[in-house]
Amino acid sequence: MLITNRTRALLPLEQVIERACDAGVSLVQLREKDLDGKPLFHLAQSLREITTRYGARLIINSRFDIALAADADGLHLPEYALPVQTVKKFFSNLVGRSVHSVEGARDAEQSGADYLIFGHIFETASKDGTPRGLNALQEVCKAVSIPVYAVGGVTPERVRVCVESGAFGVAVMNGIMSASDVQGAVSDYLNALT
Repeated sequence: MLITNRTRALLPLEQVIERACDAGVSLVQLREKDLDGKPLFHLAQSLREITTRYGARLIINSRFDIALAADADGLHLPEYALPVQTVKKFFSNLVGRSVHSVEGARDAEQSGADYLIFGHIFETASKDGTPRGLNALQEVCKAVSIPVYAVGGVTPERVRVCVESGAFGVAVMNGIMSASDVQGAVSDYLNALT
């Protein structure tokens, strides 16, 4: 999963997503928390066109209204956002949740989440605080039966240990958004997953 952050990109966001999808990214989470509704909606529309062209799925972070309006494939909820079961009354597509503990993971699964993002696993410029680490990732993955994506400081060299700890996949921001060669960076991650 590629998580967007246009402030870290070396190219306009649409170009980064185009190159990433062309290289094989199949899931994009639009996470531009500083944007108001109208510009975020227009960006979501642009990314919807790109992801559709490449057969990739588009997930919108936090904004239920934007996910509906942009006909996104899913909505990603922070741990303390709306309950998943409430969202699913109005939204039939994927609903995921960020979690930071086994208890949070179990609660999210029981409330109907389709997938989880757990982290941060390693030190990262995107998050403060002590990383949760691979043991915590393993505990979360064992506690639930839905896919868990590992996030936070995941480089291509760290993908294998995340998968070996039970992760379904990885969620990446800086490793792709900040890359001078987006397609090469995506290839490195995909090769590490196979």
